[in-house]
Amino acid sequence: AAVLDYLSGNDSLMGIVHKYELSSTSVLRQWINNYNNHRDLIETQRESNSMIKGRSTTLEERLEIVKYCLKNGKNYHQASELFTVSYQQVYQWVKKFEKEGEDGLKDKRGRTKAESELTPEEKFRREMKRLEQENERLRAENAFLKKLEEIERRRLKKRH
Repeated sequence: AAVLDYLSGNDSLMGIVHKYELSSTSVLRQWINNYNNHRDLIETQRESNSMIKGRSTTLEERLEIVKYCLKNGKNYHQASELFTVSYQQVYQWVKKFEKEGEDGLKDKRGRTKAESELTPEEKFRREMKRLEQENERLRAENAFLKKLEEIERRRLKKRH
């Protein structure tokens, strides 16, 4: 009703916001944009809170939530309410799933894999990282020794 009221020219943007008690003009602008792009307007509930405290989820739960969300037209709000997880978390999981597939939903935090569990590519990356760190340490040590040598040389010059 608010969008049609505005588009018919009955009132200004601010007038419509006050009339329908919307939180801001940006909400109405977004609705108008969605309407003009022939997208469905999803009704949101004012009393609901999208800042639900996060809870631990399994990979299977995350996959189920993402599939539900995709099946229901990416209605992140509805999925977050149904599965009692935050809107932001559902949004992130869907984006990761679209980009990386099921692997994107795996929790990669925590301890590193044991050497025996690594693929050849992971072993190569780990070795490269170790060598780069050692190289950096040796560069710093070399720079330190050069500076020390220069200081000692200056000290000897002052004595003579």
